[in-house]
Formats: sequence, structure tokens, C-alpha cells
Amino acid sequence: MGVVMEDSFFPENLTAGNVNQILKGIYRTWDEKRYDALLKQFSIPKGKIIREYSKGMKMKLSIVAALTHDSKLLILDEATNGLDPVTRDEILDVFMEFIQDESHSVFISSHILSDLEKISDYITFIHKGEIVFSKSKDDLLDTHGILKCSEKDFLRINPQAVKGYRKNHFGIEALVVKDMVRGDYLIDHAGIEDIMLFHVASSNGRQLGDVKTKGY
Repeated sequence: MGVVMEDSFFPENLTAGNVNQILKGIYRTWDEKRYDALLKQFSIPKGKIIREYSKGMKMKLSIVAALTHDSKLLILDEATNGLDPVTRDEILDVFMEFIQDESHSVFISSHILSDLEKISDYITFIHKGEIVFSKSKDDLLDTHGILKCSEKDFLRINPQAVKGYRKNHFGIEALVVKDMVRGDYLIDHAGIEDIMLFHVASSNGRQLGDVKTKGY
């Protein structure tokens, strides 16, 4: 098991070379050749002290260490938080490569929803300490959509299809279960962020108090 936290916990007076010397004495499965190859892939200098690394470089070093002792499971806690888009994308590509092996898994906790949408197979959404949903990412994306309609049309929608909604100057936007909506309505794609935001609005009671759906 490899673990990567939001912050690097390597002593900052060490170099990447020192980290290799220490960890190969700890892990029986440590692969020094893989470590050197990953350092080269991430452009991490072996002789530079960690104190002089950028945040992105520190995170890359943590990930390199987590990948070098034959890990089957990576646990990532906000591992891409605060990184620039290029570095984050580079790291996500490494995670994607890691899970191509079906014996490997990644368990990631993140507030960067685009990262989850890129690499996750299953998503659990926790809000105020409660699990709102825990489902397959593909199932969430395939079954949900954003319905846009007038307030009058919204009253005709099956209320069980509506997972959350809001009113704007143009009418109603609602997160719906697409298969439960009957009629010729415009339903746009809903991303993971849309699905989470509408669920939160619903749980917080931020729906329209003056709109009461009638069903069929």
C-alpha cells in the first residue's frame, strides 16, 4: 500500500538520493531502478535538497516513493490540491497508467472534482459527515441530466425524477433522472460537479419554495 498526503513529510534537509537509501532499507519490495526511472520521468533532481523543491516537486517525490515498492493500492488524500494544471495532469496520467493493471486500485479523497471524473470508477459523495450517494461514475453520468424548462412545464415533471432544482431569469434548471422524465424536454449533460451541487442544494432546502410539482 502506498500513501500520499496533501503535504510531503520527508525531512527537508534530505535529497531524493537520500530518500532512496533510506526507503530501500525499509521496503523489501523497493525497486531502485523504477525509482530512478520515475525521478527522471518527473524531472526530479536526485542531488537537490527537498527544501528547495516546489510544492509540485515535493508531491511528485511522494508519489514516486509510493509507486516504487510494488504497491497494489494507492491512498491519496488531496494529493493534487494546490498544483498547477500541467503538473496535476501529469500526475493523473501516472495514476491512470497505474490502474491499467487490474490488480491495482486508487482510493482518492479530493475536492477537485475534475480529477475524480477523470480517473475514478466509483464516487462516494460525503456532505456534513453523511454519505449522500455512493455509485458508479458511469452510472451517475449516464442516468442524470440537467433539465431546462419554464416553471409551468416544471410543474408537469414527475417529482420523483427531480433530485434538485433552482430558478433563474430564464426558468428552471433541475437535476433529473433522465429515464423518469416524460415529454419533449431539453436535457443537457450533467457532470459530477453538477450532480453534487444539486444534491447539496436539495439537502439544504435551497429549492424553490413557490414551485410545487404536481406530477402527472
